[in-house]
Amino acid sequence: MDGLVVGIDLCDEYTQVNCPEKEEAWTIPTVICRNRNADEWYVGEEAYAHTLKGDGIIVDKLVNLALRDGTATLGDVRYEGKELLRLFLEQVVCFPKTEYKEKQIRQVVFAVKKMEPKLNALLRECAVKMGVGEKRIQVVSHSEAYIYYILNQKREIWNNTVGMFDLSEAGLRYYEMKVQRGMKKTTVVAEYEELEEGFNLDILDTASGGRLADKILCSCAERLMARKSYSAVFLTGKGFLKWDWAAEFMKLLCSKRRVYMEQGLFAKGAACKAVECLQEEDAFPFTCICEGRLRTTVSMNVLHRGQENPVTVACAGDTWYGRVSVIDVIPDHQDRIDFIMTPLDSKKKKTVSIPLEGFPKRLDRTMKVQIQVVFLDEKTMEVTLTDRGFGELFPATNIQIRQEVML
Repeated sequence: MDGLVVGIDLCDEYTQVNCPEKEEAWTIPTVICRNRNADEWYVGEEAYAHTLKGDGIIVDKLVNLALRDGTATLGDVRYEGKELLRLFLEQVVCFPKTEYKEKQIRQVVFAVKKMEPKLNALLRECAVKMGVGEKRIQVVSHSEAYIYYILNQKREIWNNTVGMFDLSEAGLRYYEMKVQRGMKKTTVVAEYEELEEGFNLDILDTASGGRLADKILCSCAERLMARKSYSAVFLTGKGFLKWDWAAEFMKLLCSKRRVYMEQGLFAKGAACKAVECLQEEDAFPFTCICEGRLRTTVSMNVLHRGQENPVTVACAGDTWYGRVSVIDVIPDHQDRIDFIMTPLDSKKKKTVSIPLEGFPKRLDRTMKVQIQVVFLDEKTMEVTLTDRGFGELFPATNIQIRQEVML
């Protein structure tokens, strides 16, 4: 099947595009501009140029505008935020399409800074309108894109803890990834921390500002990385396009560690994920635990043909957004529904019970309960229990119990 495989890192400040096995990558400011005199659109630096020229009207922060259902008036026309985001993305994918003379996108993966169900739905809607098949679209967090990028490097890079500093106009983040080898499947855990010490990149324009930024990063590194063994540390983001201002920070990092500068890392990780999505079999033998994925396995013990068996509602490593599980059960000598929560640390395994309070009192095995489970985020499960009755003898009352459960 022909078509491009594309990874897109989408942020309000910039958008980066990468095609796997291609040397070319693009970094485009996330702005769009409409020509005042014609129905022509420009993005990135070209949008800035036309705005300065005076023949264009520019809109920025397109992700935020779309998420809050905002609008912008360009000329005499009011546009919805999600429409401007789609128009921007259509222009963005023209860069690789033109470069590689491809008309179609075979697989696209978006990497976003914070995983939100609404953003996931928006990007899928945009991509479908751009002609991408619904099953050919994925949205992942920066943490997951980070995992995919790192695990596509040589094993010596990730055989121990891997750290990463992301210094951008939006702030400073520190990521950490660990590989946990188990009996069944290797688990990869990636976490991040928004650092309050973040600073405006404009201070790097002066020598005194650079020295201050160097001190800030040294302080962060000493606090976050003390007494840990690293196989590699990565630096990414606009702040590290130059690093002559960070002499002490680099000296600290390079002490007995591999240090890599890698711009466009999240777009490259998204492209690696896009390649994996096209594999017929699971070519990625890891369970990912990160933002956008569950950290806990949820199960129930049910009696089937005289034997008690566990039924998995959701597994650690599953994506939580858009996931709905529905199970019908018939309680037997039981006035509650029990869920077993098994986190990565199995010693913290626990059982959460939801009483069937308010349900009609019936004889044992004469009530069917429908259990619906959705996830509000990777730490919160919403359970809805519904009385479905039991045949003609006991009509359904459809009484419901809804409860949020912390995983």
